[in-house]
Amino acid sequence: MKKILFLALAFAMALSHAAFGADNSTTRARSPKPPTKTSLKEADSMKIRLKVGDTVLTATLIDSATTRDFISLLPLTLTLKDYAGTEKISDLPKRLSTENAPSGSDPSVGDITYYAPWGNLAIFYRDFGYASGLVILGKIDSGIEAFNVPGSVRVTIELIK
Repeated sequence: MKKILFLALAFAMALSHAAFGADNSTTRARSPKPPTKTSLKEADSMKIRLKVGDTVLTATLIDSATTRDFISLLPLTLTLKDYAGTEKISDLPKRLSTENAPSGSDPSVGDITYYAPWGNLAIFYRDFGYASGLVILGKIDSGIEAFNVPGSVRVTIELIK
């Protein structure tokens, strides 16, 4: 009886090895490709400069279809109007792509966003809750106080090369 049990166990192990261990090519992790010149160039192009009066700020953008569409509009000079004592907003020359964008976002201070339902740019100088249709483009690196002023501000946005 022990001999039959031993043979059955050995047979099961052999089948297991044949099914899972004989060809492990599908389980090997692929090594990541090194960055190409193009991807490094794209990474560099994800910084923008914002000029608000005499104040110059920088921002770091995320890589998304919406952000790339926004970058294609630069340089831009906009008058950002105050909205709800929380953000400065302005219409853009055209609607941006929202391909693969989340259905909404929860912005924080310094976030640069695109509000798809209205087609406008919004820069948050105060915290805000979740908003459906809001796509985060990036974040101001420092100096958000330049937007925390009463009324409208004129801003020039350009790509840093």
